[in-house]
Amino acid sequence: MEILVSLITEDNDFQREQARAAEEAAARLGVSVKVIFAKNDAVLQSQQVLEAIQAAPENRPKGILLEPTGGIVMPQVAQAAVAAGIAWVVLNREAPYLSDLRNSSRAPVFCVTADHHEIGRIQGRQFATLLPNGGNVLYIQGPSDASAAQQRTTGMLMTKPGNVEVKTLKARWTEASAQRAVASWLQLSTSRTAQVHLIGCQNDLMALGARKAFQQLPRADERDRWMKLPFTGCDGLPRGGQEWVRKGLLAATVIVPANSKPALELLVSALKTGTIPQERTIISAVPFPPLAQN
Repeated sequence: MEILVSLITEDNDFQREQARAAEEAAARLGVSVKVIFAKNDAVLQSQQVLEAIQAAPENRPKGILLEPTGGIVMPQVAQAAVAAGIAWVVLNREAPYLSDLRNSSRAPVFCVTADHHEIGRIQGRQFATLLPNGGNVLYIQGPSDASAAQQRTTGMLMTKPGNVEVKTLKARWTEASAQRAVASWLQLSTSRTAQVHLIGCQNDLMALGARKAFQQLPRADERDRWMKLPFTGCDGLPRGGQEWVRKGLLAATVIVPANSKPALELLVSALKTGTIPQERTIISAVPFPPLAQN
């Protein structure tokens, strides 16, 4: 039994952890997985997945675990998958078409996702802890078309104090994209007079990218001013965000467990027993360090 795991980009530590967790779970469950990365390209991801669906029946995967790259969660591709008898599982995202697809499909259809609103709410509470007297946050958000980015922002705005103001920049979940976004912002005259007290990022790699942009400032006084600010992120991998907090590179992160592992476990169980998982499984996130210790 082979399962296709389609992920966003290899240039992201959480995506690499999604791949690793899926491969580890597959070995334990006695199935094989094929992991592919879409290079942050929604069109390429659709083509990759459709190629697997349209393969000869004996070469098709039994199920597809997909973490979508674009804002639209590939409804036509999902329909093609279940029409071919292939199970369809969405990772880290909710898809509005799942209910209808479940009603018409004999193959398992469901999603396993982090609670992105809660991730944002945790970040808002971290801002409150790190800025007890209020202040301004430069907030590095994921892509505009990513519901995870939108939900994290919404959650953060719900819990940040009223005396904390947020200026948002957009990046694409990678270290390099955040570095470019911050470097471009630093070229604006308004950045020179901006009063910023914290750099908050929607994942840990983007926080490192922001740090690199500030480290490259030519003037030592400007560089030192930015580098002394607290930086926060999300994902909190043991060898990523958690380690960077311990080293002082980040002031805080949010631990978001890889959801490919529980998704694969649910899928394999469904395929072996015929028991259909619930439509939506939510994976909890927690602050690191605990908020009382920030």
